[in-house]
Amino acid sequence: MRAVIVYESMYGNTHLVADAVADGLASVYQVDVVPVVRADPQEIGGADLVVVGGPTHAHGMTRASTRQAAIADAHTPDSPLSMDTDAEGPGLREWFDALPSLPTVGAAFDTRVDLPSVLTGRASKAIARRLRQHGLTLLVEPESFLVTKQNQLEPGEADRARDWGARLAGMAAPVQHHGEAGANR
Repeated sequence: MRAVIVYESMYGNTHLVADAVADGLASVYQVDVVPVVRADPQEIGGADLVVVGGPTHAHGMTRASTRQAAIADAHTPDSPLSMDTDAEGPGLREWFDALPSLPTVGAAFDTRVDLPSVLTGRASKAIARRLRQHGLTLLVEPESFLVTKQNQLEPGEADRARDWGARLAGMAAPVQHHGEAGANR
């Protein structure tokens, strides 16, 4: 079975979470971790599980303006921020606009500052809504992984992402096997 994790990451935290989720899925799936700028329909076509994640900007998914602001912040003098290698380019919103249907199962996650979600918002909710609009069945509620105000993953979040991936693998495998059995009747 094959899983694809599509992520958008500005400063690398969402990329780290995507890699940790992949580690958790790897006991059941062959996993491809793909930045959104390279996630064309052929890349995700035929996947048994699709997981999509991105950073929370301005209470939701990034926009062109928030991505440009993040890039500008990283390029200011004395900035401790560094850009993820695939940060520049289109984001999840644009990817969803060009995406065909996804008749499979999956999950959504985000990264956000470690504050109450009422203050930060959660990109994962919008990601989940867009996945459902494209025909994907969500296995779990959207998940948030937390970063510090200094823009580093909170301690233990990579482990929590790995555990979440393992939980997804355990949930998705029976769904896939049941679907395969039903197709052979």
